[in-house]
Amino acid sequence: MEEAKLIIIGSGPAGYTAAIYAARAKLNPILFEGFYSGPAGGQLMTTTEVENFPGFPIGISGPELVDNFRKQAERFDTKIFTQDVDSVDLSVYPFIVNVKDKKYAADAIIIATGASANRLDIPGARDGEFWQKGVTACAVCDGAAPIFRNRPLFVIGGGDSAIEEASFLTKFGSKVYLVHRRDKLRASKIMQDRAFHNPKIEILWDSEVSNVEGDTVVRSVTIKNVNTGKEIKHEAGGLFFAIGHTPNTAFLNNQVELHPNGYIKVIEGTTLTSVKGVFAAGDVQDHVYRQAITAAGTGCMAALEAEKWLVEKGYTA
Repeated sequence: MEEAKLIIIGSGPAGYTAAIYAARAKLNPILFEGFYSGPAGGQLMTTTEVENFPGFPIGISGPELVDNFRKQAERFDTKIFTQDVDSVDLSVYPFIVNVKDKKYAADAIIIATGASANRLDIPGARDGEFWQKGVTACAVCDGAAPIFRNRPLFVIGGGDSAIEEASFLTKFGSKVYLVHRRDKLRASKIMQDRAFHNPKIEILWDSEVSNVEGDTVVRSVTIKNVNTGKEIKHEAGGLFFAIGHTPNTAFLNNQVELHPNGYIKVIEGTTLTSVKGVFAAGDVQDHVYRQAITAAGTGCMAALEAEKWLVEKGYTA
């Protein structure tokens, strides 16, 4: 069994930032960046243009930004493996991390496995079709892109996040349509009022998107009334899923305390989980902001807190 002072599970801004800080602190971290569970680098790998990460005045592609993170982590001798962690055992110490047919013993663990945006299986909106060519799941990340400006935009959802995304998109789109399968929204009253009183937001009740079409980017969506079956094609510049996220925590088997929505619960203002020596960073513990910059920030916090934990346990570099 290979031993490690610190194992980081997950990549993306949180995991790689944690690795950079931990490696510079001589903690000799091992990072498992994933493979079958999703692209190494997380959701940034499906983001064509990142315009809101500081330091890149003309923007940078998501994959290029991830590659920069990775190279910086490797520069300080982080051991990176493109593998999935199958399970962990937090009932023993050192903790056990199971990877394929190998076991690792870890004195501290940082969980940075992120959260996956929920998507619907709509013709035209799939990978290899118009996903990330006008179809996306993050208005704040992508909404300011030129392809969406002054075009009619469509948001799928009926909760607070859907209205937040629709409201944000009114800054860029000519009109924003909120597509909801029911005749009532799930959102809080204050958010509903915000949507009802925004002249640029129109709600399409009892409706769903049945098809997405375009050329190099999205040009139209077909809206189907779920009661009558009637379909109408609309001009569209973009389609945004706002139907929630699923945190990637299944491999933990409920060994750390979770919020009711499945996100890892941390002590407020820290990355400390319910298990001492286990820390959580990035979207796996953040169901509010879900931004690359905030994920990187909590990755930094997790590394510093892991270092403090290890020092308290008697570790010296």
